[in-house]
Amino acid sequence: MKLPNHVGIIIDGNRRFAKRLMKEPTKGHEWGYQKVKELIEWCKELKIKELTLYAFSLENFDRPKIEFDYLMNLFVKAFNELQEEKDIKKIKVKFIGRLNMFPDKVQKEMYNLMEKTKDNKESIKINFAMAYSGRAEITDAVRKIAEEVKFNGLDPKEVNEETIKNNLYLNSDPDLVIR
Repeated sequence: MKLPNHVGIIIDGNRRFAKRLMKEPTKGHEWGYQKVKELIEWCKELKIKELTLYAFSLENFDRPKIEFDYLMNLFVKAFNELQEEKDIKKIKVKFIGRLNMFPDKVQKEMYNLMEKTKDNKESIKINFAMAYSGRAEITDAVRKIAEEVKFNGLDPKEVNEETIKNNLYLNSDPDLVIR
C-alpha cells in the first residue's frame, strides 16, 4: 500500500466532543492537543514526509475571550513542548497564515520554533495553519503578485498557475486531507 507523502488534517470538533461529555470546551481542546501529539508520532512511524495541521482558522478569533485565552496559552505550551522534544532534529516546523494576528507571546513561540528547526534535515515537515483560510491564502498570494507587478515589473500577462503556486503559503499540496 502506497502511503501519501503529505497529509492535511483539519482539526475540528473539540468543543462538540467536550459538550458530548458535558465538559467545558477547554477540556475538549486539551484532549485534541493530546491527540495531535499522537498523530505526529503516527506520521513519523509511517514515514509521512509532511503533515499540515489546520489548527486555527480566521473564524476562530471570534471565540469567547476565556476560550480564546485558553487556546493561546495551550499553543504556547504546545510549541514549547515541541521545542523540547527529544527528536527535535528530525522535524522542521513552519507556520502559515496571518501570524501577525496572534498575541505577541504566541508569535514569539511560533518564530522560535521555526528558527530552531529551519536547518534540520527533517524526517517530517510539520506545517501549522494558523489564522488561516483558503480565501485569505489566495488574497495574500494575489497581493504579493500585485506588488511584483507594481514594483518589480512583472508583466500581468506572465502571471500563470506557477506564479500563483509560488506565492501560496506552501509549495506542496496535501495528497490526503482529513476533517
